[in-house]
Amino acid sequence: MALAVFLVFSVTGSAHAQTVQTGILPEGPAQPEAVQTDPFKSFPSISTPPKMPKLNSFSPIVPSQATQGPTTRDVRLDALLKDKGGVVEQGLTWRVFSPIPGSDGKLPLVATSQGGSAAFQLVPGEYFVNVAFGRAGATRKIRVAETGAFERQVLVLDAGGVTLNAVSGADVRIPQAELSFSIFSSDVKEDGERALVVADVKPNTVVRLNSGTYHVVSNYGSVNAVIRADIQVEAGKLTEATIQHRAAKLTLKLVAEPGGEAIADTAWSILTASGDVVSESVGAFPTLVLAEGDYSAVARNNEKIYQRDFTVTAGVNAEVEVLLSNTAAQPGAQGESAAAANAQD
Repeated sequence: MALAVFLVFSVTGSAHAQTVQTGILPEGPAQPEAVQTDPFKSFPSISTPPKMPKLNSFSPIVPSQATQGPTTRDVRLDALLKDKGGVVEQGLTWRVFSPIPGSDGKLPLVATSQGGSAAFQLVPGEYFVNVAFGRAGATRKIRVAETGAFERQVLVLDAGGVTLNAVSGADVRIPQAELSFSIFSSDVKEDGERALVVADVKPNTVVRLNSGTYHVVSNYGSVNAVIRADIQVEAGKLTEATIQHRAAKLTLKLVAEPGGEAIADTAWSILTASGDVVSESVGAFPTLVLAEGDYSAVARNNEKIYQRDFTVTAGVNAEVEVLLSNTAAQPGAQGESAAAANAQD
């Protein structure tokens, strides 16, 4: 089953966002067929666990040094992506900590487990249990009593996931190697910056996050094709978002005639319509991605300068040829003319 979700995008320029389809995770054991189509199993994932959150101190019952033996109790742990959702069967990292800080000020790690539900044998006492699902996580204090029933512990992650992709223009596919995304917190700090959540996210990668709004920055190439968008992550759902870039890929060539061979050892500068330099390179035919707009290509070869104005249209990849006849004002030319005029006087 899929749910259409309308994303609220905050974008620069004239960029647009596409409506996306969101997969829903199984609601519980009553729907075993949904587990087979778990959208979190369909993509590679970024699953680096988050840092252990700061914890409030309390008066603990200190467990003994041994963590297993005749005095231990069975402790079983489950995690849900959302309240009343299905049990998460993979992608979890469980950590159990002693509540007494060590000499380094950190809580000692007692036990760990990866996968789905976890089962530990712990001596009676109090512990902190942390479960991480990618960049999402939850922490709970538990008390293991010496006698009596110990109920299975269930932690609610309040987490979902997002996969990101992008197109150029209306629907021109962008090679994955030329795309990267960074995900930031939606909150703006006092200095105007946002907290980075995860950097250098590749397309079609599931990023597991706590539910909420995130600010996504999409980079196409390495010059100025940058789009920003706000994306909502919902608990128990996988959101697939496609961002639309208003940009194109261009190849620069200095040629003697249209369609001619590119001249080697050429230095290039790309200027905006306002005269700002956005890219500099050296080569016979450098390739770069530029945002939609008007530019000037300046080529330098054998101490001569050639120039051509051109326009970038979103989604239209093209070659920009600068002819040897497209000469610009040469360095020192105005000074030589003035000197000649003074000599005549």
